[in-house]
Amino acid sequence: MYPLPRAVSFDALSQRHGKRYKWLVLLVAGLGVIAGVLSTTSFSVAVPALMRQFGLGQEQVQWTMTGYMAAMTVGMLPTPWILDRLGFRKLFLGAIVLLAVTSIAGSLATDYRLVVAMRILQGMAAGVLQPMGTLAVVRLFPDRGQGRASGILGFGIVLAPAVAPSLGGVLLDHFGWPAIFLINLPACLLAGLLGLYLLPLPREVVRHKFDWPGVALLTVSTLAIVEGIASLQHSGPAAGWTLLQFGLAALAVGGFVLHARRARHPIISIGLFRRRSFSMGTLVSFAYGFGLFGSSYLIPVFLQHALHFSATAAGTALLPSGIVLALTIPLAGRMADRHSPQAVTIAGLVLFCLSFVFFGVVAGHITYLEIIAATILGRVGLGLILPALSMATLRHLEPHHLSQSSVVISYVRQLGGVLGIAMAAVFVSWRETVRAGAADGVAGAYADGFMMIAGVFLVALAAACLMKEKAPR
Repeated sequence: MYPLPRAVSFDALSQRHGKRYKWLVLLVAGLGVIAGVLSTTSFSVAVPALMRQFGLGQEQVQWTMTGYMAAMTVGMLPTPWILDRLGFRKLFLGAIVLLAVTSIAGSLATDYRLVVAMRILQGMAAGVLQPMGTLAVVRLFPDRGQGRASGILGFGIVLAPAVAPSLGGVLLDHFGWPAIFLINLPACLLAGLLGLYLLPLPREVVRHKFDWPGVALLTVSTLAIVEGIASLQHSGPAAGWTLLQFGLAALAVGGFVLHARRARHPIISIGLFRRRSFSMGTLVSFAYGFGLFGSSYLIPVFLQHALHFSATAAGTALLPSGIVLALTIPLAGRMADRHSPQAVTIAGLVLFCLSFVFFGVVAGHITYLEIIAATILGRVGLGLILPALSMATLRHLEPHHLSQSSVVISYVRQLGGVLGIAMAAVFVSWRETVRAGAADGVAGAYADGFMMIAGVFLVALAAACLMKEKAPR
């Protein structure tokens, strides 16, 4: 038996590995992000199987996705505070272990409530991992290299959601839905082993009071928004439960704003939003998450439910776009270093929006090759957005704000993903009811869902145009 490696300082590891050390740390952080994100969109191809297995409707089964995403979103909030107390190494390795254990437990579950519970715990672990990649980029790389580093990290944030449905479809057809829980285990194992050898001890430990009221208010608002959207389907917009959820969300958000203005160490500082580049960037990040996860959920379900493809065929339709995405992201990172990050972000938003307009127009008679072509166009847009958006949003901030601002951007992106999945499922179910009896009923409902996603990106495009900071007088 070999003893576990002894943790040493950042300076010692930098001296041992030389200039490549920062890239090795980015590799470890990226593998952690990949492990978390693989657990997200891979489950989209399992929705029809879960509906059949447990005799549930889509609006109920989507909680395996939205429950995960909501927990992932909330799990990000305490990350800056835990980082200050434990350091990058302990927090990263602890989250990897939790993600692996809950993945194994979920694959053994026989009750739907246990499936959802394990998905929620998976999401909490993934939420801690998600902002750590962005934080590694802004701390380890100078301004001139952040675009390239962000582009490489983008493999974990964007490539995994694109490829995961393909892998998930193959696993589902051959081994059943429980196998999809295990899709992240190789990444967990590799990230854990490399993390033991490469992640350093913290340079310093900072202790300050945890903002329990702030986290509680943001958690309540997140869960109330998700439940309010789900309630639109099963209760209607005028129902008391629906109105209660949206009212509760509004009160929680308002309460958090008041609390953050008075708290000494709020979980999210309101002062960050005084910079226009950051405030507009958060809106674009929200739309990015909405479109990325909403589309990764909607397209495989559309192919199976409306066009009657197998799970493997539905997942494979996204595979070519994942390959193209892999080629786009490094190029986009270099473009963001050499050109205006705002302009690169706008170009990506336009391409993604056009791909879903196309889906919405021809959904009723779209061919398999057209599906592949449209997803490729959209993934090229997503590949352009991510590295440039991080630079355009964070580059004007002071160094002591980077940890919290990285978490805010990741939190908002994941909140957009939660609402994207929930809105896609609920909106399509509603449109199916409205279109019942029509010749293009099911396909038309999905076409409306695609146009809804395109509309969100039009709003994001307007926000991206306003991101540039005013020149000082």
